[in-house]
Amino acid sequence: MNNALYNFPVPENEPVLEYLKGSTERTLLDKELIRQENVEIEIPLIIGGREIKTGNTGRVNIPHRHGHVLATYHKAGEKEVKMAIDAAMEASKMWSDITWTTRASILLKAAELMSKKYRSLLNAATMLGQSKNIYQSEIDAVCETIDFLKYNVAFAGRIYEFQPKSTFNQLNRMEFRPLEGFIFAVSPFNFTSIASNLNMAPVMMGNTTVWKPATTALLSNYYLMKIFNEAGLPGGVINFIPGSGALIGKHVMSSYHMAGIHFTGSNNTFNTLWNQAASNLVNYKSYPRLVGETGGKDFIFAHPSAQTTELAVAAIRGAFEYQGQKCSAASRMYVPSSIWNETRDMMISMAEEINTGDVKDPSNFMNAVIDEKAFDLITSYVEYAKNSNEAKILTGGTYDKSEGYFIRPTIIETNNPHFKTMEEEIFGPVLTVYVYDDKDIERAVELCDTTSPYGLTGAVFSQDRLAAINICNKLRYAAGNFYINDKPTGAIVGLQPFGGSRASGTNDKAGGAFNLVRWVNPRTIKETFIPATEYRYPYMMEPRNPSPRGLGGEGNELASSR
Repeated sequence: MNNALYNFPVPENEPVLEYLKGSTERTLLDKELIRQENVEIEIPLIIGGREIKTGNTGRVNIPHRHGHVLATYHKAGEKEVKMAIDAAMEASKMWSDITWTTRASILLKAAELMSKKYRSLLNAATMLGQSKNIYQSEIDAVCETIDFLKYNVAFAGRIYEFQPKSTFNQLNRMEFRPLEGFIFAVSPFNFTSIASNLNMAPVMMGNTTVWKPATTALLSNYYLMKIFNEAGLPGGVINFIPGSGALIGKHVMSSYHMAGIHFTGSNNTFNTLWNQAASNLVNYKSYPRLVGETGGKDFIFAHPSAQTTELAVAAIRGAFEYQGQKCSAASRMYVPSSIWNETRDMMISMAEEINTGDVKDPSNFMNAVIDEKAFDLITSYVEYAKNSNEAKILTGGTYDKSEGYFIRPTIIETNNPHFKTMEEEIFGPVLTVYVYDDKDIERAVELCDTTSPYGLTGAVFSQDRLAAINICNKLRYAAGNFYINDKPTGAIVGLQPFGGSRASGTNDKAGGAFNLVRWVNPRTIKETFIPATEYRYPYMMEPRNPSPRGLGGEGNELASSR
């Protein structure tokens, strides 16, 4: 028996490769992009380690060339959802009892497979299926996914080593059990790394999952599942069931064994799941853990001392990287009038230089939004601004979905701080700017804090250090991830644990140890070496003194005289 006490060191973050023309990584990626474009694969369900084909199918298309089919996928029905729950429960005893270092070794092997053997495969699948350029895919599908896996192993060790003090005649210890049941993992389209972590964070702590992946991210998510299996993940620990969210949710949320939800997606969906959990509380074995990261209306706030070039670059990158489809993307901006003209001119110039098109063309900074539904929603906001006397389009405002779902980077200026595009989440390449008078900065800060129901990310730009800290303090609850002189995107695992509160979720900080604590159910165990053999307290066994005169009444005096 190996009884070593082992702890995994805090890892280095996965290096981001440059993909320069002629480099090894670029050559391999270009070949893989061609290969995946020229083969249509079939994506089954994976339940209990077995591939299942239901015959009820859908298609995975390329967003920037939506007539091109990448895959046909099978959809789960009621029978398959129940099979997935049963498989998760069957695997849970084995997986929870296995040594945690064995679980860790599987995660670390998966990370190594992604770093070396399957780097180009994951990148190409994310680029084609989710319309990400090389850099955006590299930092997400490869680097952040690997970082989650490695850091979670290290964080788990820190959690397990936390033990209570033992003292004379007793041994105290803490056992970190997985939750009693399965975890429902519901993943979004925009980050391959999030899809991995929503499953593998609970899995690291001994839980099993039923996984509902986003239909618009199925290609990369299917390859994730295959990599997990190759790394040695036993069948049933993760059960991959694409299909209708409403159908899957209905049956999962009514299960007696549903122990938790790990979610990233829209407010509406998370609110629905929360309401379903509340209405089913009496039917659950235990109170479920609800962990969710939802929407954002993320901001950049400029102080009059801000450097205009830095501010303009942060706005362009923060708003338009990955077509604004990041939970953290800058969507509203507050700029003082004293620096607005200079900042505006630079932002317009940069936005108009941006190329939009196919992911295979490395000159394209932006690609397509994810699907037609997103395209129609985003462009409805653009049209609303065009037709309003409270706003004007500074640049962009054009779009075309004839071949792919392309929207030009759009900057709106409004004179109404409560304009629709300042308040509502758009999740696309649209940035709205409100220009405030320098003398009204306190009111502008208050507007920034109170305009949106969300509280995910935000940034302040200021060369005045005291002003920056003052604004940071006043916006204390406006952002769970707050940036000083940087764009509000780009959180790195282990460096900036990610999440927000208010309408942005439960703020359980993916990329930090706090998230993993949510997936354990601690038990305190006390062992007494020599148990008590007398029920009375020591002072009760002392010789009894005669009662003082008068306290016991006349009967006591008679008793003492006998």
